[in-house]
Amino acid sequence: MPDHARTGDGGDPAAHWPATVSALPVGTLITGRVTARRPFGVFIRIDHVPHAVGMADIGSMPAGASLPAPGERVSGEVVWHTGHNHQVRIRLSTWAGHG
Repeated sequence: MPDHARTGDGGDPAAHWPATVSALPVGTLITGRVTARRPFGVFIRIDHVPHAVGMADIGSMPAGASLPAPGERVSGEVVWHTGHNHQVRIRLSTWAGHG
């Protein structure tokens, strides 16, 4: 599955990567909706940055927490940018299955 398919908007995140990094510097608080769930984490469509691909991996979640489901609203913080696959790395702070 191409990375841009995970955003749900059909855009190509590589074409918008410089603008994405500029709009979402490390430390930025985000909200969004989970678009896909995989064993290693979730992909997130970040509000107000339609071509960005957010990724929260299971390793950045509290012990015992469940991954959020597709369609679930989440919030978190940008912790890194992975340029080789054009993903914004997110540490989730709130979602329905947390806490």
